Amino acid sequence: MKCIVTGAAGFVGFHLSKALLDLGFEVVGIDNLNSYYSPALKQARLSQVQDRKGFSFVEMDLADSDAVMALPHRDDVEVVVHLAAQAGVRNSLVNPFDYARANLLGHMSVLEFCRHAPKLDRLVYASSSSVYGEGLKPPYREDQLVNRPKSLYAATKAADELMSSSYASLFGLKQIGLRFFTVYGAWGRPDMAYWLFTERILRGDPIDVFNFGQMRRDFTYIDDIVGGVLATITRPFVMQESERPHTLYNIGNNRPVELLDMIAVLEQALGREATKTFHPMQPGDVVETCADITALNRDYGFTPTTRLEDGLPVFTDWYRSYHCLS
Repeated sequence: MKCIVTGAAGFVGFHLSKALLDLGFEVVGIDNLNSYYSPALKQARLSQVQDRKGFSFVEMDLADSDAVMALPHRDDVEVVVHLAAQAGVRNSLVNPFDYARANLLGHMSVLEFCRHAPKLDRLVYASSSSVYGEGLKPPYREDQLVNRPKSLYAATKAADELMSSSYASLFGLKQIGLRFFTVYGAWGRPDMAYWLFTERILRGDPIDVFNFGQMRRDFTYIDDIVGGVLATITRPFVMQESERPHTLYNIGNNRPVELLDMIAVLEQALGREATKTFHPMQPGDVVETCADITALNRDYGFTPTTRLEDGLPVFTDWYRSYHCLS
């Protein structure tokens, strides 16, 4: 089976591509290798898969709709997993047009490609827990109204969901949207708190702790995430009681952790104590995230198993190895 993975040099896309190749899929990876964070890290991820049988790579900006429509794989692709996006809540306050281009135009290009792909079975795409915004009480449920985003990043992800819903209605395009909750693990993203904290603790620099530490996150280990995404690809498509073949699912750990407890786990894994500098809440951020994963478990058997106490040391071991630290 041929599968296109956009964002294949990204954190989740890289791990998913490896898992698909292990299952015997033919994988076409697409990424524009932008400089939001180190392109060298993205290249290092690609080096783990680029020589494997069944993998090919296309460097491409998905906002270039003509280039996307000209891809030679449109006639025989069966699954598209769209993970490419401009990430980062805080950066969206500084570089808003990057988010409009990558997340809105890029998503539209993928939708147009998919509706003209004759053998396509389904499109699985990445949304975000950020769409829940403010005013909702965790654990977040997919049927809650998401009309109060706290960042432009969240607004673009909510808009992507609406565009996908319209394509499902107009063209019968089968789609699964996955709202990711704070993914962490080896080969992760350098803009995430657990990476930034690790970097600064090992350098002996203080770490910035926002909202004076009064925050909780539904940290979800990468292996659990990949297992959930694979299930939405390989299991029969579950049609809901709706005229539209489009379903949104939370994909998270369902066990939120206090920020200060996460730092304590990180300190233990690194064998060093952090010097903490406390700050007020940053614009665009939320106090707590927690996923109700009932629907994804019911329809695709998703059951995360990795505790933060087990997953975070795997990341710190990888971090030391990647940066050649003792």
